[in-house]
Amino acid sequence: MALVGVDEAGRGALAGDMHLCACKLLKNIDGLADSKKLSAKKREVLYEQIIINSKFLILAFSPLQIDILGLSQCLQLGLKIIQKHFIQDEILFDGNLNYGILGIKTMVKADMKIQEVSAASILAKVSRDRKMYYFSKFYKKYEFDKHKGYGTKTHIEKIKTFGYSSIHRKSFVIKCFEKTLFD
Repeated sequence: MALVGVDEAGRGALAGDMHLCACKLLKNIDGLADSKKLSAKKREVLYEQIIINSKFLILAFSPLQIDILGLSQCLQLGLKIIQKHFIQDEILFDGNLNYGILGIKTMVKADMKIQEVSAASILAKVSRDRKMYYFSKFYKKYEFDKHKGYGTKTHIEKIKTFGYSSIHRKSFVIKCFEKTLFD
């Protein structure tokens, strides 16, 4: 029984897919770490090494799926798919929730501690960033290549100016857009 690391990218973004990745390493890869701790250039190099030296699964949940099902249901569905794909393996998901899926183990900050989860973190981040870069070519005014759909000040200003695009999550409430008692 081998260890399969699982992590996601884009859970808290306002636009774009959420990527959930699982990775079983076939050999040790030097330099693996939490994707957020690595430069984009280093992530790209490691991504290529991981692809060649692992068995992996990359799932993407669209903004529409997230709006209809919710993040928790998407993560639960993704973990079920991963569990069926890696049926003979032990699965470790970064964080403290297994979304009710028996047999899925969790560990807080596993992406910093366990190489398989670090690898999954890199796969998730790079695959999502590449997709957001692709979207930036079609939605130039939103500058997705810069903020990757996360709720940065620039991104929120773009939404205020241009409204939502077809890849924005309509179910996500942006606090500064909410009405108050005094509006």
